[in-house]
Amino acid sequence: MPSPYSSARPSRRSVLSLAAAGVLGLALAGCAEEDSLAEQANSGDQKGYIAGDGSVTEYPAGERGEPVQFTGELFDGTTVSAEDLRGKPALLNFWYAGCAPCRVEAPDLKEFAERYEGRVAFYGVNLRDERATAEAFERTFEIPYPSVRDKDGGVLLALSEYVPPQAVPTTLVLDAEGRVAARILGIADPSVLGTLLEDTVAASA
Repeated sequence: MPSPYSSARPSRRSVLSLAAAGVLGLALAGCAEEDSLAEQANSGDQKGYIAGDGSVTEYPAGERGEPVQFTGELFDGTTVSAEDLRGKPALLNFWYAGCAPCRVEAPDLKEFAERYEGRVAFYGVNLRDERATAEAFERTFEIPYPSVRDKDGGVLLALSEYVPPQAVPTTLVLDAEGRVAARILGIADPSVLGTLLEDTVAASA
């Protein structure tokens, strides 16, 4: 695994950690809300849940190693592979419907997907849900991008160098070559994620 770039933007990461901690507290407090989606999604799904700490790791271009490799199936049955994402940056967000922080960050991910449409390929990687539960979440938050169904853990295993098995949500930003440019463990702070995406898009121009 390439060495993370720890000296760039230290104040930004500090702000993220503080912001994520506060938002995570609010998110976990909101677990008691009794809308139908939460009731469906939270039925036992929180077992083994571990939240990311909000840390951000950036990988300098010269230290990114090889492009990631994976193959998965979207909920509509379409097969997608890492090779399909080559040529422009991509974002992979690991989530499931019963994950409270995933619900917190969903509106921001929706906004970024719309803002970067055509410039960044957005995909979710759903780790636990059946199709009906995942699609209910996507309708509720108006998620405009598809998700890979990964209950068997195939994509997670392929990316285990970067994604801890139970740190949900985790967001990876891939460069145009398919290499991991950045990783966020926990809620993706919008100001930080926006900068990471802008930097990756600019570097691929």
